[in-house]
Amino acid sequence: MPSQIGELLIKENFITSEQLESALKHQRQHGGRLGTVLINLGFVQDDDITSVLSRQYGVPSINLAYFEIDAAVIKLIPVETAQKYMVVPLSRVGNTLTVATADPTNVFAMDDIKFMTGFNVEPVVATEASILEALEKYYGTPHAIELKKVYDEIAQSEKESFELDLEADGDGSGEVSVDELQRSSEEAPIIKLVNLILSESLKKGASDIHMEPYEREFRIRFRMDGILYNIMNPPLRLKDAITSRVKIMAKMDISEKRLPQDGRIKIRTTFNGRKKEIDYRVSTLPTLFGEKIVLRILDRDNLPLDMSRLGFEEVSLKRVEAGILKPYGMVLVTGPTGSGKTSTLYSALNRLNTPETNIMTAEDPVEYNFRGINQVQIRDQIGLTFAAALRSFLRQDPNIILVGEIRDFETTEIAIKAALTGHLVLSTVHTNDAPSTISRLLNMGIEPFLVATSVHLICAQRLIRKICGECKMEVKTPLQTLVNIGFTPEEAKSIQIYRGEGCKVCNGTGFKGRIGLYEVMDVSEEIQELILVGASAREIKRKAVEEGMLTLRQSGLQKIKSGVTTLDEVLRETVLN
Repeated sequence: MPSQIGELLIKENFITSEQLESALKHQRQHGGRLGTVLINLGFVQDDDITSVLSRQYGVPSINLAYFEIDAAVIKLIPVETAQKYMVVPLSRVGNTLTVATADPTNVFAMDDIKFMTGFNVEPVVATEASILEALEKYYGTPHAIELKKVYDEIAQSEKESFELDLEADGDGSGEVSVDELQRSSEEAPIIKLVNLILSESLKKGASDIHMEPYEREFRIRFRMDGILYNIMNPPLRLKDAITSRVKIMAKMDISEKRLPQDGRIKIRTTFNGRKKEIDYRVSTLPTLFGEKIVLRILDRDNLPLDMSRLGFEEVSLKRVEAGILKPYGMVLVTGPTGSGKTSTLYSALNRLNTPETNIMTAEDPVEYNFRGINQVQIRDQIGLTFAAALRSFLRQDPNIILVGEIRDFETTEIAIKAALTGHLVLSTVHTNDAPSTISRLLNMGIEPFLVATSVHLICAQRLIRKICGECKMEVKTPLQTLVNIGFTPEEAKSIQIYRGEGCKVCNGTGFKGRIGLYEVMDVSEEIQELILVGASAREIKRKAVEEGMLTLRQSGLQKIKSGVTTLDEVLRETVLN
């Protein structure tokens, strides 16, 4: 919008000369329309600009929220033109086309639309915000618009070059030739579609991409903040072409469709103005109607390596830091798949990684590469198991050893012996809480005295979603409900409970990002004695709570109290003991 709108606003006493100068300076530095800049800086309201333009140019102003525009009228102006000039076609009467615009002074836009449509153009003024909403309503979101373009290109490409009838290949048995798969996957529209899926996953902050073939549909879902959301349903006929494109990018065998495969894609991209490298860990699995593909997005920039930012309560963080700074012994992190165990261990390694320390890790798979740490990829098929790697580590003069997972007696036995012979051993195990980890080790066949003397600290954890800061709102909750989930009656009276209403920032979910719940148990002398006499997990837990351990539920209550998360999130991941 030309700066004359600024002069008009000064003339009608909506802004001062200083405010206009400030807005023009901001516009030169950051770009954008002057009207939008004035609004964002809080100098004027959207409606103020509309009313000034309407009076100055004798152009009617309208509220687009009250209009329902005919689809035939929308088609008169292509989406690219509508977005470029910020206009929305409203109605056509005879040879006259009425369009809503935020800037009736833009004669170039009016002339361009007149030339393109062949109609006389009559502008009316609407707020910029309402025009943006109308563009999204009638033309679709930017993502939907881009997707439609790609689908149109694919349809045109199919007409001109290849006919791939995937419905004839419904059982995934490989009736389409490898050459045909290779050719179809290298068509420009297919490449664009796969690139669009990958870029959209970054924009939405997804952790995983699921490509799922069914009998009558091909579904693509993103996992965001731990929950799967349906993103798009490409035409079923594109199933094999998309699958082959991903497999080629991941350096997999596209002719092998009967066995699972693993691969990796590394791409360099510019995201939010910064160049970055993104890794996608790719896994294929033969299903009834084709190969399901899951891509795990490994973005090092999103890996929290500062332990204080993971969500530990102060008492729990002090215990963890004390545990990992001991020169020897075992520290175990426990929880289900997807509970953030890897992030916790990597944060611990980042804290311990110094030039004077020899750190060795055995992982399956190696998710992130770290400078100064010797990382080994486990390969069971050639005999490089966790146990075999651990044995080799002990001949490599290590200070700290990370074992990706303790899953059998042999690995556990070697790890415990390493912990007892002057090494700090970090590892993960699958149990429900910290005290039951002791029972799990004993059930594996490890002697109680070895467990009691080697294990120094156990950290159980879960991941829960955080309330979106943009749409956070207070909700009234009955006192009895708060007491039932674990708050004291006194706490329940003073606590404010929040939830997210849902907005564009959080994709309408009310949640943005995740944070950990932690239960950190020190294996004290009293707990060691309980282990030696064969005490149950419940007895060990009781003693740990007496010694100040916060349970997972108590950690969740602290997050609710701080306004970080909701009741439902904590109830979904924890139990009241």
